[in-house]
Amino acid sequence: MTKPSPSRPGLSKSRITAFEQCPRRLWLMVHRPDLARQDSGAEARFATGHDVGALACALHPGGVMIEPEGGLDAALAETAWLIAERHPGPLFEATFQHDGVLVRADILEREGRNGWRLAEVKSSTGPKDYHLGDLATQVWVLREAGVSLTSAAIRHIDTGFVLAREGDYAGLFADADLLDEASVLAQNRPKVVAAARAVLAGEEPVREMGDHCASPFACEFAAWCSRAAPVGPDWPVTILPNGGGKKWAAQGVADLLALDEAQLSPKHARVLAATRDDRPFHDAMGARAAMAGWARPLAFLDFETINPAVPRWLGTRPYQQVPFQFSLHLEGAGGAMAHHEFLSVDGSDPRRPCAEALIAAIPPEATIVAYNAAFEKRVLRELARDLPDLARPLLAMEARTVDLLPVAREHWYHRDQRGSWSIKAVLPTLSALGYEGLEVKDGGSAQEAWLEAADPACAADRRWALAEQLKAYCALDTLAMVAVMRGLAGEG
Repeated sequence: MTKPSPSRPGLSKSRITAFEQCPRRLWLMVHRPDLARQDSGAEARFATGHDVGALACALHPGGVMIEPEGGLDAALAETAWLIAERHPGPLFEATFQHDGVLVRADILEREGRNGWRLAEVKSSTGPKDYHLGDLATQVWVLREAGVSLTSAAIRHIDTGFVLAREGDYAGLFADADLLDEASVLAQNRPKVVAAARAVLAGEEPVREMGDHCASPFACEFAAWCSRAAPVGPDWPVTILPNGGGKKWAAQGVADLLALDEAQLSPKHARVLAATRDDRPFHDAMGARAAMAGWARPLAFLDFETINPAVPRWLGTRPYQQVPFQFSLHLEGAGGAMAHHEFLSVDGSDPRRPCAEALIAAIPPEATIVAYNAAFEKRVLRELARDLPDLARPLLAMEARTVDLLPVAREHWYHRDQRGSWSIKAVLPTLSALGYEGLEVKDGGSAQEAWLEAADPACAADRRWALAEQLKAYCALDTLAMVAVMRGLAGEG
């Protein structure tokens, strides 16, 4: 084991949160940060948090930002001076320290003559359980530093907000005051801090992996901790969909092949049989019957959307799924498919041109086919709400939208799906198509590509390349639906 440095590392609210998730995570964060492996969405989450925090401060133009450029000692001194001089506030990133624990408060607002309101800004739409621990650490440190707190809140995104005027974000945030709850937890902070320091002073802790590796955060050290884990069975019981393997894992059953169909629900029994026998379950007759009522022509539709925490366009809400792209494969005579598409990457509001292109491309009698259709139906409803002059055809489309996913789930299973019926899991088991070789491979990377392309600083040739990547990905999504439908019907 690698031993830690003999110096005593400082603690912060984020390090204490890491300790409460898993002591080993804290130890690695401090002593072996080189072992961290961030997931693909980490950068986007950080950017969202930064943007939301900056906006929360911008809503208080008279506030003072306590910059850390001069070092934390300078930030501590500036904070103490501003409070002693009775600055009216608010203060941003006010810095305090107690017993070696340093915190930087997002926003401190003056309440009354001597009181202060602490606001911890989050990009979530409400307080979460782990937020309370963050708040408790700050309450403890600030009170020990002599700050009189009248309230302590999680300042979160209010999903009821609608952007009504360009640049006017007053009302975007709501406060959940948790001072009483945080105060109770704060009483135990000295013990938590002592325990965290004891961990940091020792060798790397040993802890079995489990649910804590993903909650409340996906641990960046999961790959390191799993390197020496025993090799599990080729077909673990956790393959059973909808969490069906948890019951068996709790009973000590790790291998799916150790079970018998008689012990399982019909769906789980099909998964077991297909896995054990290496023979797909395929009810082509049932699949054809399930799709028999879909009136021709068929229009296979997929949206790509952007859902910013801070609304970009008038009339939009926080985290609203705004479509910037669609792909449409439209069935013609003899089953031939014509491809239509829409893509907007210039940063302008894409809703109206997207809706108009959709209405022009889809015949009014067509059945719209989607995979996990609740998403497409929601996008259509929200377009209808935001564009009332186009509401009738958009709502008619929503009413004519059917879902291919339940057909696949009920009538097909190949063991290579490993318990998943996502389009990316099902497609290679029914056709030669696949997503290998694409630059944009999923919805998350599509959003990242759009954000880069829509940035005014993006060079024209780079924007063109990103647009081509987005088109290739979205087109494959709808072509994949065509292939899956034909495979399910036994037409492959």
